[in-house]
Amino acid sequence: MSCNGCSLNNDSTNTVKGYDWLSDLPDTSDKSDIVEVKFKTTRKEYFKNIDRLPVKRGDKVVVATSPGHDVGEVTLTGYLAEKQFKLRIKNPSRYTLNPVYRKATESDIEKLKEARGREKETMIKARQAAAELGLDMKIGDVEYRGDNKKAIFYYIAEGRVDFRELIKIFARDFRIKIEMKQIGARQEAGLVGGIGSCGRELCCSSWRTDFSSISSEAALRQGLSPSAQKMAGACGKLKCCLLYELDAYVEAGNEFPRELLDLELAKGVAKPFKTDYLKKEIWYALAGSMGTTFNLSLKQVKDIIQQNKRGIQPEVDLLGKKVKESSQMEVTLDGELDRFDKKKTRNKSKERRGNNRGPRNNQQEMRNKNVQENGTSNESNPNKNNSRNRNRKPRFKAKNKAE
Repeated sequence: MSCNGCSLNNDSTNTVKGYDWLSDLPDTSDKSDIVEVKFKTTRKEYFKNIDRLPVKRGDKVVVATSPGHDVGEVTLTGYLAEKQFKLRIKNPSRYTLNPVYRKATESDIEKLKEARGREKETMIKARQAAAELGLDMKIGDVEYRGDNKKAIFYYIAEGRVDFRELIKIFARDFRIKIEMKQIGARQEAGLVGGIGSCGRELCCSSWRTDFSSISSEAALRQGLSPSAQKMAGACGKLKCCLLYELDAYVEAGNEFPRELLDLELAKGVAKPFKTDYLKKEIWYALAGSMGTTFNLSLKQVKDIIQQNKRGIQPEVDLLGKKVKESSQMEVTLDGELDRFDKKKTRNKSKERRGNNRGPRNNQQEMRNKNVQENGTSNESNPNKNNSRNRNRKPRFKAKNKAE
């Protein structure tokens, strides 16, 4: 089921607007007649403003489709729309630019809301029909067009699905034109919507329209946790935001040596175990010494490598580096972060025995108090047993064979 609380699954007029980064740009609609229009979710298409209508970003327009018409929101016009069109469409010569009819009226918007109201009920019935036919597919979402005469059924499947009989059932029950569109896991997360680990709406449901595959190398190049659980998004795959800062890390990593060789120091061999590309620092651990870790700047590492090539083993102040490292390691984690998710099992029997005995510190305080009040201790009076000896069971001794 779709998330009713997400802005992309509701009418675009109810979307919580953030800062508009394109509001200060000049109007370039006279340089190009291409218009980018956004529909439900992140589906965007390009149209041609033949009549040169005075449209701007945020306007509701009625556009031509094949067949019928649809209602959408203008997102880009002029020069930026043309650049985006050339960037997203790989073969522009085979793309048909349908015209923009007019600005949407109140009756057009009311008809669009009526079509949106039918989507949830249609999706439930569509899932029931697919389950009755035993098809290995999942209906993710349904999108009605503005003329209320055609619907797009988004489905997820691992392989090819023969849904010809399903389309006949849809056409008979809903009495509309059917279009089946297969999507992936990232597109499904964009359709359903949700809140990411950053506390904001998912990028795939708010503004991203192109979904490229992300490899684990993107996380490793940035020095992030190798845990797939922490790096996975709502779709179960690696987060799209791993690509946002990847170029900065790759550019910074070009200044580092391609192979971080072990450094030969006067106190031993230092092995690298962590690299901070933005701070230009490398963390080393001294071989054979437990807990001796230190960090060196990139310039120091290059100087030591050159000295090792000449057979020199330089002196490095490890004490000052160790203090600095210990305070930083409190907030920097090198291993897998999911180890903190494992719940520790407590031994209740040991805790019960420990509670009956009482802490050793409390027993020592009671002994000191008796010494101060009576002048004698429990050890000096063997006939007086404390609580610990009173509860102790007698031990069994082995019998002698002579007896």
